[in-house]
Amino acid sequence: MRPCRHRPAVVRSTVAHAGLARIDTTAAVRSPGVVLVLTSADLGAVAMPIPIRLAPLPGFERYLQWPLAADRVRYVGEPVALVVAEDRYAAEDAAARVMVDYEPLDAVVDPREALADRVLVHDASGTNVATRYRVARGDADGAFASAPYTRRETFRCHRHSGVPLETRGLVATWASGKLTVLGATKVTFFNRRALARMLALDETSIELIEVDVGGSFGVRGEFYPEDLLIPLAAMRLGRPVKWIEDRRESFVATNHSREIVCELEIAAHTDGTILGLRGRVLADMGAYVRTNGGVVPAKAAQFLPGPYRIANFTCEVAAVVTNKTPTGTYRGPGRFEANFFRERLLDLMAADLGLDPAEVRLRNLITSAELPWSIGALVPYEASGAYDGGDYGAALRRALEASDYARLAKDNGRLIDGRMHGVGIGCFVESSGAGPAETARIVVRGLGRVELSSGCASSGQGHETVMAQILADELGVPFEWITVFHGSTNLVAEGWGTYHSRAVVVGGSAVAAAATVLKKQLVAVAAERSGLDERALDYRDGVVYRLDDAAAPPVLALADAAPLEATGKFTTTALTYTYGAHVAHVAVDPETGATDVVKLVTVEDVGRAINPALVHGQALGSAVQGLSGAFLEELVYDETGQLLTGTLADYALPTAADFPSIESITLEDAPSTSNPLGAKGAGEGGIVATGAAAANAVAAALAATGVIIRELPLSARNLAQHLADAKAR
Repeated sequence: MRPCRHRPAVVRSTVAHAGLARIDTTAAVRSPGVVLVLTSADLGAVAMPIPIRLAPLPGFERYLQWPLAADRVRYVGEPVALVVAEDRYAAEDAAARVMVDYEPLDAVVDPREALADRVLVHDASGTNVATRYRVARGDADGAFASAPYTRRETFRCHRHSGVPLETRGLVATWASGKLTVLGATKVTFFNRRALARMLALDETSIELIEVDVGGSFGVRGEFYPEDLLIPLAAMRLGRPVKWIEDRRESFVATNHSREIVCELEIAAHTDGTILGLRGRVLADMGAYVRTNGGVVPAKAAQFLPGPYRIANFTCEVAAVVTNKTPTGTYRGPGRFEANFFRERLLDLMAADLGLDPAEVRLRNLITSAELPWSIGALVPYEASGAYDGGDYGAALRRALEASDYARLAKDNGRLIDGRMHGVGIGCFVESSGAGPAETARIVVRGLGRVELSSGCASSGQGHETVMAQILADELGVPFEWITVFHGSTNLVAEGWGTYHSRAVVVGGSAVAAAATVLKKQLVAVAAERSGLDERALDYRDGVVYRLDDAAAPPVLALADAAPLEATGKFTTTALTYTYGAHVAHVAVDPETGATDVVKLVTVEDVGRAINPALVHGQALGSAVQGLSGAFLEELVYDETGQLLTGTLADYALPTAADFPSIESITLEDAPSTSNPLGAKGAGEGGIVATGAAAANAVAAALAATGVIIRELPLSARNLAQHLADAKAR
């Protein structure tokens, strides 16, 4: 890689909604050290909208984002121009000299107001409703008509997102007709296809290289405007260009997530048996539909019924655009939100009926005998699916036992040492292991030298260790022999990346498939060299033996066949489903609203834990992220569309001392039958029910005060306001 002498700065909109009357770059072009300035007018044929990667909900194609704003800006932080200079300081100084004449327009920041279409974010579409659809199974209306008990509530999950330790960054180099981009992650092959189409290049002339990054969590690695602009600048200049996003940019430019309003209604018998569920999901997509933004509302609707025996369900989904940063997926997209909505309503129902919340759940959880359980076609772009095997009740009982729920529940609402205590439950089922396929390639170089390349990406999950374990087990060779390579689009012919907790389920299965091919190849080589029939030979632990003579010496060792190469591909249409429960114990200061999480217990059945230590780390890390989202983090906008929490001084993140007591229990009771490893995803079960359990715990603590928890976050400020409002009533 040649030295990076050119550094860009992105000129971003300072207003949420305005026409662009003029972009004057004259002063910037004349600034010292400036080598290139780009506006939308300079993009030429590469000016095209960024495509959708996942969840192409009907209507979304009208709201795609272009790399640079042309005639209108629609959120604070939208790229307007790119300035490249000899160093970052010169680039930032020159960017400040780009004069943009804005023609201010009213902004719409509340998704409920966006429904009214009084302010249009995209005039050409004629509406802010990017998509609207309805899904159903059974006869929900009939169930409600005959139900002895019903209750309807409106809940809100707030806007927040993943905040990786490292912000996004790219280094692009154009040389000898080849484009190399460092800094890619997550879905490198999709991003290469998108970039090749925009730049009118052959895919084989582009290499995207993943580097070690400080977390991804769904927000890093998608195709953003900068993923075109930085490579384009390198091509125009013929020199390497390096861009590092600063933290303020990250808050306004990188995907937000989670903001959903949900009206949810339940029908039940007086013993708590659920008869039906009806929902209305309203999702805020921000100003544009990005590559995977549709996953959030679609999965929120799909997982509203959760792990319960709810035969009658219907949900109306609407996704609207507003003048805020666009949204995408964040760890457990749609699931975190849906679990909060449903689990809160279950606790409210239990209180109305005088029932214990745990018993209500145990009564309604799908049993082992009922699995697989058809969930129907609840997502427009997916076929009908089914929960696979498991014992949902056993997982909940394990969580109740580990948390000492029966004892703690007796203290719900009690004032102990000046704080009100409460315990809450959140149950979940979580899909993982998305297809369609993954690829792995094995190259045997010699004794103790086996190279494994994977199409999966890694952002700190430990894939290198797990993939090496899988290959070592499959080949029967020492773990130390395996070297794992990943992160370059040149390593394998095709790959699908890392998302939806799929790396081990699909990527690991591809490793197993490649190992099977390699063993067959070694047997074939041994047969050819020895003159024996392949059917007379057997592969064991890196060596081919004769089947008819146990005392005979080995026919061929793996190292002696080097160089030997094999490629494997695992294709699947079946998802795997993890399941479990969270139990949170909290103590709330009734004067200030400050809350301590005394303990959180998480239980998840992952089918088979290839590396229990890594699975445990994933569970703990995701639980902390979930608690942080439930209590601390919030992206707050004012009425003009200005982000008010755009620094780490305003956007609270947890320290190691904030949530010190988390017990994560991993179960392996129900291995998957849809892949050779028996594995299910393990990256998101620790987060998906934390908001639900925490909210129910806080609600139980404050029940006597008249506070009803209907929204997140459970920040001290919000709880103090709820307490004050309850006193005033």
